[in-house]
Amino acid sequence: QVQLVESGGGLVQAGGSLRLSCAGSGRTVSSYVMGWFRQAPGKEREFVAAIRRSNSSTYYADSVKGRFTISRDNAKNTVYLQMNSLEPEDTAVYYCAARGDLIVVVSPRAWGYWGQGTQVTVSS
Repeated sequence: QVQLVESGGGLVQAGGSLRLSCAGSGRTVSSYVMGWFRQAPGKEREFVAAIRRSNSSTYYADSVKGRFTISRDNAKNTVYLQMNSLEPEDTAVYYCAARGDLIVVVSPRAWGYWGQGTQVTVSS
């Protein structure tokens, strides 16, 4: 099993940038499909981005495409989410997740491992 710990959240003005980190322990993150989800108050948890373990292909929600970038550093056993051009609508708790399969699934129920989340707040 893998344990996940997120960091890097905070308060930023609209148009700014943040980089979230997800440190894995127990097993290497390269053994999993890794993803980022977010949950705003009163809303369901939604898919943001994912990276496959086999060929590092990346996938993004339409709402973040072109602004967010997911990457993985196997040597550091860490996954990142670089967030640029942030908008107030990006305000949410961001969660790192791992899935022990080969394919990316956007439903949160298909992901077996989760971090505790990190708050991102974008002010207008």
